[in-house]
Amino acid sequence: MRWPVWLRRWMQRRHGDTGASAVLHYRRVYILPTRQGFLFAAILIVMWLAAINYNNNMAFLLTFLLAGIFLAVMNHTFRDLVGLQVTPLAAEPVFAGQTASFPLQLDNNARTARTDIGVGTDGPEGFYDIPAGERARAVVTVITRRRGRLRTGAITLDTQYPAALFRAWSWVDPAVHCLVYPAPETNGPTPPRRATAGGLLGRRTGGDDDFDGLRRYRRGDPISRIAWKATGSRELQIKEFSGGESEELLLSWLDTADLAGTEQRLSRLCYWVLEAERRGARYALSLPGREVPAASGPAQRDACLTALAEFEV
Repeated sequence: MRWPVWLRRWMQRRHGDTGASAVLHYRRVYILPTRQGFLFAAILIVMWLAAINYNNNMAFLLTFLLAGIFLAVMNHTFRDLVGLQVTPLAAEPVFAGQTASFPLQLDNNARTARTDIGVGTDGPEGFYDIPAGERARAVVTVITRRRGRLRTGAITLDTQYPAALFRAWSWVDPAVHCLVYPAPETNGPTPPRRATAGGLLGRRTGGDDDFDGLRRYRRGDPISRIAWKATGSRELQIKEFSGGESEELLLSWLDTADLAGTEQRLSRLCYWVLEAERRGARYALSLPGREVPAASGPAQRDACLTALAEFEV
């Protein structure tokens, strides 16, 4: 549920810092009747007026009994959320267009269990039961639309337990982010080979020693490696070889000048990084104002993709 901006600012001032682990104390929990709750209250008012009109003691007894249950439910709903500790956890990087997952740790330090705790942004994405003294792991998902650092914004926690007559809710605004990489280009050209001041990159000696299989043709592949016999009436196939020495590549912003937009150029560089990593090659990345030295392995892949995600024109 989206609240007016002025109300959210007032709640933020009331809550204080919500960036780190937060405990939902009573000043941070709000409660209102649900539609069923308002209907129940209206029925109680009608029953009370009827009891007054007919001066019926049994009607008074039933009305006050139901009113007591109504107030008891309100207390249980409020207590189901008060005291819950919420701790944001690190989010794994994703590519633009994928769904980012923001995990939360919910600690129940009370002596009673918590039931049907809903967690989400625009609405509950999941409901969690947390036994006394235990914890649960909740996940909030956000669909990514562009690269960069993504925050979830306000995350709402709510409950209507036990009778759905009241809804208690609170919210946190974690100071964590998810790194969103550029979406890699689909079926892009092979990474180019360029010379640098440190030597020749793109060198691959002994790489044609052993046949390593076939793959689909990509724009820019050498014609000499087309497997004509394996192609037939199907799409073109390229022969791949493995050798004694690994290749070394320079993935440069200058080699994407044939593309018009910044995001398209970053998408191609992202594809080249993934392709170089798949080959097991050493590779460097050159961007305006930022250089990533040549290396290989998961750490190099993450460093290059992070540079692409954080690139600013």
